[in-house]
Amino acid sequence: MNAEAAKPATPGPLAPGHVTPAGTRRKSRPRLDLRRLGRAALLGSSSARDRLPDAIGHVVEAHRAHHPDADLEPLRRAYLLAESSHRGQMRKSGEPYITHPLAVTLILAELGAETTTLTASLLHDTVEDTDVTLDQVGEEFGEEVRYLVDGVTKLEKVDYGAAAEPETFRKMLVATGNDVRVMSIKLADRLHNMRTLGVMRPAKQERIAKVTRDVLIPLAERLGVQALKTELEDLVFAILHLEEYDKTRELILRNAAREDDPLADVADDVRKVLQEADIPAEVLIRPRHFVSVHRVSRKRGPLRGADFGRLLVLVNEDADCYAVLGELHTCMTPVVSEFKDFIAVPKFNLYQSLHTAVAGDDGQVVEVLIRTHQMHKVAEAGVVALGNPYAAPPEEQSGGDGERVDPTRPGWLSRLLAWQQAAPDPDTFWSTLREDLAQDREITVFRPDGGTLGLPEGATCVDAAYAQYGEDAHACIGARVNGRLATLSTVLKDGDTVQLLMDQDAASAPSREWLDHATTPAARIAIQRWLAAHPSAEESDARSLADDVEPPRPPGTETPQPSGADDTAPGRPAAAQVLADRDGATVRLAGCCTPVPPDEVTGFAVRGGAVTVHRTECPAVVRMKSAGRTEVGVRWGEGAECRVTLVAESFVRPHLLADLTEAMATEGAEIVSATVEPPDRQQVRHTYTVQLPDAAQLPALMRAMRNVAGVYDVSRAQPQAPGV
Repeated sequence: MNAEAAKPATPGPLAPGHVTPAGTRRKSRPRLDLRRLGRAALLGSSSARDRLPDAIGHVVEAHRAHHPDADLEPLRRAYLLAESSHRGQMRKSGEPYITHPLAVTLILAELGAETTTLTASLLHDTVEDTDVTLDQVGEEFGEEVRYLVDGVTKLEKVDYGAAAEPETFRKMLVATGNDVRVMSIKLADRLHNMRTLGVMRPAKQERIAKVTRDVLIPLAERLGVQALKTELEDLVFAILHLEEYDKTRELILRNAAREDDPLADVADDVRKVLQEADIPAEVLIRPRHFVSVHRVSRKRGPLRGADFGRLLVLVNEDADCYAVLGELHTCMTPVVSEFKDFIAVPKFNLYQSLHTAVAGDDGQVVEVLIRTHQMHKVAEAGVVALGNPYAAPPEEQSGGDGERVDPTRPGWLSRLLAWQQAAPDPDTFWSTLREDLAQDREITVFRPDGGTLGLPEGATCVDAAYAQYGEDAHACIGARVNGRLATLSTVLKDGDTVQLLMDQDAASAPSREWLDHATTPAARIAIQRWLAAHPSAEESDARSLADDVEPPRPPGTETPQPSGADDTAPGRPAAAQVLADRDGATVRLAGCCTPVPPDEVTGFAVRGGAVTVHRTECPAVVRMKSAGRTEVGVRWGEGAECRVTLVAESFVRPHLLADLTEAMATEGAEIVSATVEPPDRQQVRHTYTVQLPDAAQLPALMRAMRNVAGVYDVSRAQPQAPGV
């Protein structure tokens, strides 16, 4: 926690933006000004940016603005303990160390955090950097504060070495799963460290900025703490992309010096429209932060005055939001394509608002955000605005069984906590965490039973299978999306209904190709673990060929008798279905060519007196014959059940996959796995592994598949030489 926070290149002064409120704000709704303070820190003078509170009074004042009846005694005692324990310690900037926990606590107080969070924030470095112990914190301030302090305390490099940072984050995330306030304190801690990071070496600034970009900023976004997220983005931007940051800063300064302000003109028009409609509302101008301006400039090219900010309309009730929207679209020129309703369908990070845009008289398009005061508080502070979510809830927040509904444990956090347990080592956890957090949009898909699955955008049916069934998803053989058969590689969209088709065969297993379609860590880790524990088909075939070399036996040695154990590989026909011309020999089918009736087959003796059966055209047969091996006569028994791989080649047409699989099902074939390759010149190749109750049905199955419109060939998968 004692890393210095960020001090990017010192920008020059900038006059305040034109913000004109519509009326007097009620004292019960204090304005969150953390965004303004962060903007001033980037655009203001160096002395203003580095100024820190030197007494607990600053925190108390901010805290009382949100919680006028709060008990301040824990804050007083926490400050006294923090000040005395950190006394004599200095930051690398030369300031007394106590300024850091005070600044972190002030950030949280401005966001509206409750007293327990602020108490823990004042103490968050005491256990890590002083002689204060967790037990002392617990005895003095209670178990909640002890848990929060423990959650943000780093693990020692002496004990963990290079794994200290990833394991610290793992510990912090697990703690966040039980109490989201842990991450709130960490985010505020990183923000203050980023504000004063300028005293660090450039290499260390860059390393800390990259971790902030890859881990902390996505977590701030997912927890809905936009006020922290936007300032962290700007600070990282100033360190990692200094040249583009300077250009963006120059654009902002040049726009601020303009005499005309199209945003102010449109804001006046909006106020007039709402006053005439008798809708109480505040209309404010929200300047875009640095990264937002940079993104807009890359998207739209040269910027106009209206591109440097957006209008924010604040009302009292949800219904007023839609009333404002109706008036704006009636009395002004709306840009309908820009409309989004995040009130009816909130974002996964609690965000609610109406988004629209209107065109001004000069043709400039002005974006407008419409929300209630409470929505605005949550939009800025996210989970911090919920206060203490672990206090006794009101009746309406309890489930029917009396259990508390926890709004701070979203689906993405539950998924993250689930897969991190399976991450085998710190490096895998660290890299997978960054990949997971990079997927910052979420979709909801529906199960046939009415339940839902929360998945990241871009997730496939493979991801849905592991999200619903865990490692039991190894047995998934297909899916229906919105009632139609679909491959497991199908990318799901928000609102899709997904029915996962599961094989009843306990030997069913994931394919290595599934890794190409899995996007969630839970799916990828589960598949990788299974593949690591089970050799690939190529490796199995190579071992099978090696086993097919029977070592010479000393003269007089009898052929070992079979043990009676079933030596058949899972999913292959039973050995009893093949008869060998060697009494008492155990018979097994070769994995390299997977023979099935009525294939022409031959056999060879292998270790242990067993006989392995190959298709006569298998390349392994040629190698064994050339090595001088003696063949063993084999023949099929009656009524042999079989599993076979078929390749269908067809032209591309709608609903082909559904028609083909329906024809296979009609012939009694159970599809074990299916792969559909990407189309090439309007042709597509399907590969199916199917289970048939009787091998005699195979010709009829292949005929039925060829009769499907668009299919021009169906054949058995050709055997390959081991290692090919």
